[in-house]
Amino acid sequence: MSDHPSGLHIGSHDLPVSGELSRFMAADWAASPLSAAARVPAHAVTPARRARLSALFPGERLVVRAGDLKVRSNDCDHRFRPHSAYAWLTGLTGEDQVGHVLVLEPSGPSGHEAVLYLRPRSPRAGGNEEFYRDRRYGEFWVGRRPDLAEAELLTGIRCAHLDSLGAPPARDAATDHELAAALSELRLVKDAWEVGQLQLAVDHTTAGFEDVVRALPRALAHERGERWIEGVFGLRARAEGNGTGYDTIAASGAHACVLHWIRNDGRLNRDDLLLLDAGVETDTLYTADITRTLPLSGRFSPVQRQVYELVLAAQDAGMAALRPGASFRDFHRAGMRVIAEGLADWGVLKDAEGDLHRRYTLCSSGHMLGLDVHDCARARADTYLDGILEEGQVLTVEPGLYLQPDDETLPAELRGIGVRIEDDLVITSDGARLMSSALPRTVAGIEEWMGALLEG
Repeated sequence: MSDHPSGLHIGSHDLPVSGELSRFMAADWAASPLSAAARVPAHAVTPARRARLSALFPGERLVVRAGDLKVRSNDCDHRFRPHSAYAWLTGLTGEDQVGHVLVLEPSGPSGHEAVLYLRPRSPRAGGNEEFYRDRRYGEFWVGRRPDLAEAELLTGIRCAHLDSLGAPPARDAATDHELAAALSELRLVKDAWEVGQLQLAVDHTTAGFEDVVRALPRALAHERGERWIEGVFGLRARAEGNGTGYDTIAASGAHACVLHWIRNDGRLNRDDLLLLDAGVETDTLYTADITRTLPLSGRFSPVQRQVYELVLAAQDAGMAALRPGASFRDFHRAGMRVIAEGLADWGVLKDAEGDLHRRYTLCSSGHMLGLDVHDCARARADTYLDGILEEGQVLTVEPGLYLQPDDETLPAELRGIGVRIEDDLVITSDGARLMSSALPRTVAGIEEWMGALLEG
């Protein structure tokens, strides 16, 4: 793309526009206002969020940017998703938020006024050609944007044109570590509306896993069956939400030993396991994060069952450690004790002491979940990783065993098996609620579930 002197982002091969065509394009358009009742879904909860942020930085100008487009190739951009902190504070989650900026202007002795600087809808009169000529922002190219008045109704925030944004000294969430940490920490505990959105993401993800099992016969017949699985889940994610919350991991056989396998270019073998790690992101940008390890034949072999049941026991122990007041790291420690003892029982380790089990587990056993799949990652360690669990936090529990195909410390029958079981939970007053309980976790439950779906 090239920038036209007029400011339009037009293609290098666009035909020139005659004066006659320009006048013709500007005339005879019917009014098409947004509904006066339109509101962003989070309209009722965003004022309190902004007030909490305001209280942490009295008298300071705060800037939170939606972000900019990133080029994928030549004149094609990646699909845009606004920054999570911007979405959390404004409720705006759409692809039309490119370049927009929320500013909290100091107001009074300790408060702030929120002002949203945005690129409003282009007028279709007065010589403005953006609506039909601008390939990056024009309405006829990428869709309608609200005008300033409509944006104020949608968000409840005073809106101004992006061109009027000045640049006096400010704390910018994109560069200021303290502000970025505060925005992460404010999001650690979810309100009831957020928990509802996360449950919706989990429910859609559950449906996507069911779609995948039904599609296994066709995936098994395709030379890149992992891609078939990825596509089936992606269809559900786009049909029900904004898309996937992260790149789907569809890892069969030894690929399951690669923690972030997203190439998904392998063939499926009925004798192998399939590790599927996937999550639907809602239109409000909250994502689920669930993993199931499934026998492609529909039934676990004895050695697959052996590995799976050890990981399941570790997950059970981790879930049992979740409660308000517990250390965030407690559930990981509980799960890893089970793994280490199991590996010692198998003779893989001499004993369960120390950290040698990490050769086979590699990473921690869970993380916070919300607008980001690894949510609140900019929070300080003493409030997150070394912090204490609180009611309303949502997190994953996901122990795994990754028994590499070339690992000579393992008996031959264990090599090349990767198992992860991941579920989403919300901390309650007396423990934790399993949000993803609709998906079976036990060996018997998975085999029965898969059998019913494949017969249906």
